[in-house]
Parts: sequence; C-alpha cells; structure tokens
Amino acid sequence: MALPISDQAKWWGLSTLVFLLVLWLLGDVILPFIVGGAIAYFLDPIADRLERAGLSRVAATALISVAMLLVVVLLVLSVIPTLVSQLTALIDAAPTIFRQLHSFLLDHFPQLSDETSTARQTLLSIGDTIKERGGEVANTLLTSAYGVINAMIFMVVVPVVSFYLLLDWDPMVAKIDSWLPRDHAPTLRRLAREIDEVLAGFVRGQISVCLVLGTFYAVALAAVGLQFGLVVGAIAGAITFIPYVGALIGGALAIGLALFQFWGDWLSIGLVAGIFALGQFLEGNVITPRLVGGSVGLHPLWLLFALSAFGSIFGFVGMLVAVPVAAAIGVLARFGIRQYTSSRLYRGTHLLTPEDET
Repeated sequence: MALPISDQAKWWGLSTLVFLLVLWLLGDVILPFIVGGAIAYFLDPIADRLERAGLSRVAATALISVAMLLVVVLLVLSVIPTLVSQLTALIDAAPTIFRQLHSFLLDHFPQLSDETSTARQTLLSIGDTIKERGGEVANTLLTSAYGVINAMIFMVVVPVVSFYLLLDWDPMVAKIDSWLPRDHAPTLRRLAREIDEVLAGFVRGQISVCLVLGTFYAVALAAVGLQFGLVVGAIAGAITFIPYVGALIGGALAIGLALFQFWGDWLSIGLVAGIFALGQFLEGNVITPRLVGGSVGLHPLWLLFALSAFGSIFGFVGMLVAVPVAAAIGVLARFGIRQYTSSRLYRGTHLLTPEDET
C-alpha cells in the first residue's frame, strides 16, 4: 500500500531540503565532484557509441580520457598563455584607456571641465579607482579561481572523478533506478528522460554554441587587427550561455576598444560592430537552432532567474547546478500542470461542455 500523499510530500520535501543544505554547507568542497560528474554525463553518449562500435567500456573510457587529456594539453600549451597575456595587457592598459576617454569627453563636452560638475567628479573617481585597483583586479582575475577551488586538488580530482563515473555510469544509473519507489518508478523514469532530453538539448548544445561563437569572435576580431581581440572573443563566447549578456558585454567591450584603437577609421570600427552583428545573426538563425533546438523548455528569463538565484545563495557552485536544477524544475512544473488540468480540482465534478468553456 502506497504512503499517503501528505507523507510522500513530507519525505520528498525533506530530501530536497537536505540536498540544498549539503550544497550550501559543502560549497567548494564538492565542486570537483560536481564538475567531474558533469563531464562524465556529457561524455557518456560518446562512450555508448564507442561501445556499440565494438569497444569495451574500459577501452572506450580510456580512449575518451586520452583524447580529453590531449585537448587540455593543447589548450594549456597554445591558447591559454595567449589569453592570460592578453588579459593582463588589457587590465594594465585600462588606466591609459580611461585617460584617453577622459580627454575625449573633455574635448567634446567642455562643460565637464567644471570641477564642481557631478559628471567630472564621477569620472575622476572612476579613474582613481582604476589606477588604485588595476593591479589588484588583474591579480584577482588571474588567481582568484585557483585560490577558491585549490587548483592542484581540482585538476587532480576532476579527471579521476570523471574517469570512474564514466566507467561505471550505466551500472550507477541502474542502481539508482533500483532505489526508485516501485509505485512511482514508471513516472519517475519518464520525468528523468524528459529532464535528460532538456539537458542534452540545452547544455550540450549550448556548450557547442559557446565554443563556435567564441572561436568565431576571437578569430574575426584578431583578423581585423583589434588589440585584445582573442580575449574579447573568449569572454563573449564563454558567457553566451547567459541570454543576451554575452552579446552585450562582448559587443560593448569590442566596440569600445575599437573606438580607441581605430578612432577616425570608421571602416575598421564598422567591421568590429559587423562581426558581432553577424555573430548574433548566425547564433539566432543557424547555430542555436541546429545545435540546441527550439523546444528544450528553458525560457531565457527562467534561466536568468535560476542563475541569479542559485549564484546568490550558493555561489559559484550554485551557478554550476542552476541549469540542471532549472531544467528539472521546468519538467516537474509542466508535469504538475498536466496533472492539475486532468484532475477534478480543475475540471470540477461534472464534465465540461462547450457552453461551460465559453
């Protein structure tokens, strides 16, 4: 005999609270395990395909691990040093850029020369802050991530966790399936499949979109001669998964740098602006529809809310789990609405007639 609905709600609610409490208390401690689990989840379809091609699970996992190691080594040796050097140079150049902006504004808006002007005081305070904090900001941007997650532990634990989870992924899923309450197992399996479809359609696809757009922006901006084009493209691509934010920040940063570097050369400035316009056109009409699809069930506003809420409460770890949790909540919400619209609470005690519906 199944538990009463009130008891079921109590236990499921308690389980959710325990999950959130663990996430809040452990924080950065479980970060390598979350990242490792995410990597294993994303790579599991590849391992399954290799198994269907005739490889054993061990051989498939080993092959994927070696390939990923080669990719990481390639990034560390070629791309990352260039990104770090450009980021450092960009931050070091920030005071100079600000002084140029200050001179430009004074030349075109003489009223700012009034020392009592609020706008002038604001510009001076911003300049002082940049001069005082420039080095500190550069050091923070380059070292804070490593200081927070303890880089050595992170880089050792994540590959190990990913390898063993990928190796044992199917037995682990089967074990979890055996723990499902028997009365609700079919429904829970169906909901899990829907959540997996949303995550597969959005997260895996969105990572591909970020990589494609980041590469496009970086190569195109470097091709037109924009200084720091590689790092601007990387930044724009990395945050493309946040709706509208990636394009706005990347475009504003690139066009702002272009104005200082190419002032008077309106063709070059127009090319920089055109690169982001073309990137947005390709993203909206070609890349995202092909790689993500249009019916994954994650509205941009819901995604923004989830990232903001989980990031504020749980920090960086919260932002990592925000998308899968948002996907799960979205699937559960749609399931709840379907249950409600087919229940007597919605339909009432009599069958609806066309006259009732109008």
